[in-house]
Amino acid sequence: MFESSLKQMGAALRAKKISSVELTQSYLDRMAQLNPQLNAFITINPEMSLAQAKAADARLAAGNADALTGIPIAQKDIFCAKNWLTTCGSKMLHNFVSPYDAHVISQFNNAGAINLGKTNMDEFAMGSSNETSYYGPVKNPWDTERVPGGSSGGTAAAVAARLCAAATGTDTGGSIRQPAALCGISGLKPTYGVVSRYGMIAFASSLDQAGPMGRSAEDLALMMNVMAGFDERDSTSLQRNKEDYTRDLNKPLTGLRIGLPKEFFAEGMGSDVAKAIEAAIAEYKKLGATIVDISLPNSKLSVPVYYVLAPAEASSNLSRFDGVRYGYRAPEYGDLADMYEKSRAQGFGAEVQRRIMIGTYVLSHGYYDAYYIKAQRIRRLIAQDFVEAYKHCDVIMGPTSPSTAFKLGEKGDDPVQMYLSDIYTIAVNLAGLPGMSIPCGFGDNAMPVGLQIIGNYFDEARMLNVAHQYQLATDWHSRAPHGL
Repeated sequence: MFESSLKQMGAALRAKKISSVELTQSYLDRMAQLNPQLNAFITINPEMSLAQAKAADARLAAGNADALTGIPIAQKDIFCAKNWLTTCGSKMLHNFVSPYDAHVISQFNNAGAINLGKTNMDEFAMGSSNETSYYGPVKNPWDTERVPGGSSGGTAAAVAARLCAAATGTDTGGSIRQPAALCGISGLKPTYGVVSRYGMIAFASSLDQAGPMGRSAEDLALMMNVMAGFDERDSTSLQRNKEDYTRDLNKPLTGLRIGLPKEFFAEGMGSDVAKAIEAAIAEYKKLGATIVDISLPNSKLSVPVYYVLAPAEASSNLSRFDGVRYGYRAPEYGDLADMYEKSRAQGFGAEVQRRIMIGTYVLSHGYYDAYYIKAQRIRRLIAQDFVEAYKHCDVIMGPTSPSTAFKLGEKGDDPVQMYLSDIYTIAVNLAGLPGMSIPCGFGDNAMPVGLQIIGNYFDEARMLNVAHQYQLATDWHSRAPHGL
């Protein structure tokens, strides 16, 4: 069953060809075999997962199952899950057992899906390689000497290695799309506000968005049907009519206008990545699409703008982790101020400390106007570029990452080079647009290449259609890492 789609698994469960308990146990056995070398999961709780599977089997027997009932889904360890260790990849939360469920978790619980475990991630979602986790780096299943991307690297590796049927991720500057590209899977960042952030541990509140990660666009559509929806507990959640994200999957692409931003095809992209992207565009032409040349002139400013705004919000959000109420507290300290300092210095890793310092600096008196306000103004210009572009095209395409997966430790001493890994993805978050990555080939080192598809606001169903039609015509999304 490991190569089956979510739709196929659901059909097999409803036909009683396999039980949820059997399916869940088969994944738990595979995790026990492969996770030690991949480090994709932080927490696995077979007893709790199998209890959910038993309840799902009862629901299936009663004939009131939903599309994902009984299917094992992994959850990024940024989502609070009741009675599960929820660490956010940090020493700061190494002992935090959540007393409640995030909205995303409760949505999957209501659908009857199985929580298979909590996946590894960059600490507090800050990273592009999954090397900043307190629990150690995740290894790319295609080559365990290479990174899986970040921050949702554990999720991407788990899906690619068939350790779960599908999984959740979060995307603040590319953290669903970039690891999806580097691990050869599909991943979708929805329009900001479509999926509730309640119970999702905050990094940068105006940028963070939860989304699905799976093997195909069809799998993502089924997950979006569960994840999306209004939540009054999240002030940024959008009150919209419920959508069926599978509704347009089988529409032909005749007449589709694909915008190619000239800025995405300038220097900086690897030649092997460019070759795979060009081949994907050629395939879309065969499917009936037309190509439109567009420009996103302010996209080149995305990285500096992001690394002013995101650390500023992180500085504020992470101030709650002070060693007083929950999480890590330094074992030895003098007075209260000393406890704060030591708990935060020992509980946060180097990258998190770096971003807190940057964020505190740009929000401080005398620098707020010079950096933070200016960055917000440029953010608006970046969003306006997309508004103008969509007057001429239906979707925008380009590379997800400028290169394939790099070696573990290769960029650890150069934060700027690491930050540039997200150069093609950050603008989407700044504008609040939906974006996704799908596999479209392999690079020089036989590592996956991802094609990025960017849609207009609330255009997820069209994007999923565009991706699904490509995946019907190609088999990149069905390729699996060798030897696993």
